[in-house]
Amino acid sequence: MHSTETSRAEVIPLSTDLELQRRFAVLKEPIPGNLRFGALLEVLDRVAAETALEYARAVDPEAYVVTAAVDEIVLRDVADVTEDIRCLARINRVGSSSMEVGIRVESPRAHLASCYFTMVARVGKGPAARSLKLPPLTQATDAERAREARALARRETWARATQSAEELPSREEFLLLRHLHDAQDRPGFDGLLAADLVTETWERTFPEQENNWQVIFGGYIMRRAYELSHICAERVAAVRPVVAAVNRVNFFHPVQIGDKLHMTSRVAFTSGAAVCVETAIERVSRDRTARALSNSCLFTFLNVDPSLAQVDVPQIHPSNYGEDARYLEGRRNLASLSARFGQRWLGAALPRERVNPVPT
Repeated sequence: MHSTETSRAEVIPLSTDLELQRRFAVLKEPIPGNLRFGALLEVLDRVAAETALEYARAVDPEAYVVTAAVDEIVLRDVADVTEDIRCLARINRVGSSSMEVGIRVESPRAHLASCYFTMVARVGKGPAARSLKLPPLTQATDAERAREARALARRETWARATQSAEELPSREEFLLLRHLHDAQDRPGFDGLLAADLVTETWERTFPEQENNWQVIFGGYIMRRAYELSHICAERVAAVRPVVAAVNRVNFFHPVQIGDKLHMTSRVAFTSGAAVCVETAIERVSRDRTARALSNSCLFTFLNVDPSLAQVDVPQIHPSNYGEDARYLEGRRNLASLSARFGQRWLGAALPRERVNPVPT
């Protein structure tokens, strides 16, 4: 199958469907960027799954797909609830059992976002479930081969980021962390402590949240993680945080009906108007015999005023090893976004050298 044959388009008719418009609105009154990004995440995950499922079922009609990760979503412009949103999906790359689905999100006015989902094909149920081997995708044109090359580059970028998260701090990073720790010992310190910028909640899952394969819909999990992250970002972004990027969402364990979910969001790093929030989701089985990390997420928000002009937020101060590690991961992710997207809408928040320079 050619890459172009996997294309799928879906329109969210916000301009004409008033009930849908109400469901996607942040507020009743008109404000710039009045669109619930969490609700859009649910749509994007479903579109990615349907695109991948069609490819997998050409191999086995009993196949199903699960979301393994959101590799990246970068917001290029603000969306509004009065405009239709068009989602254009296509498979960019196929591995042995995984697929990268790229989704371009646009309005009649602008290219709003570029999204990349990793979906895994499965077959069988329960203990008999296994990954489904997929045939390679045919890339017949230069444009198709370029998309596949970019998909491979994204995998390599994430692998490097994962590896760098385990690396020891550089000298520059060590000096920065020492400065932030030393500041806390000075008389009259009134800075923001990372330990105080935490939001958490519990909830139970129900059958209405399941997908066709009787596990909890990945889009619902992402929406809830995003919503809690947004609330957490408000702890430091005192004006209005708007999402700038989904740096990464990992799916480690499926969530079953009846599980309890313990969601914890932490402000990991701030720079200029940017706020990086890390959210972890732990699932606890109904009988409480199984407990595991089901998801880890990293979101970048921008603090903006009513006209969407960016407003700087305070620097945060980590106090222990775990907070130091989250701080450095957020800093490195922000620097990566800056290097790759610094000239676009994110540019004012992600300048290459504004990421908390080391004091001298």
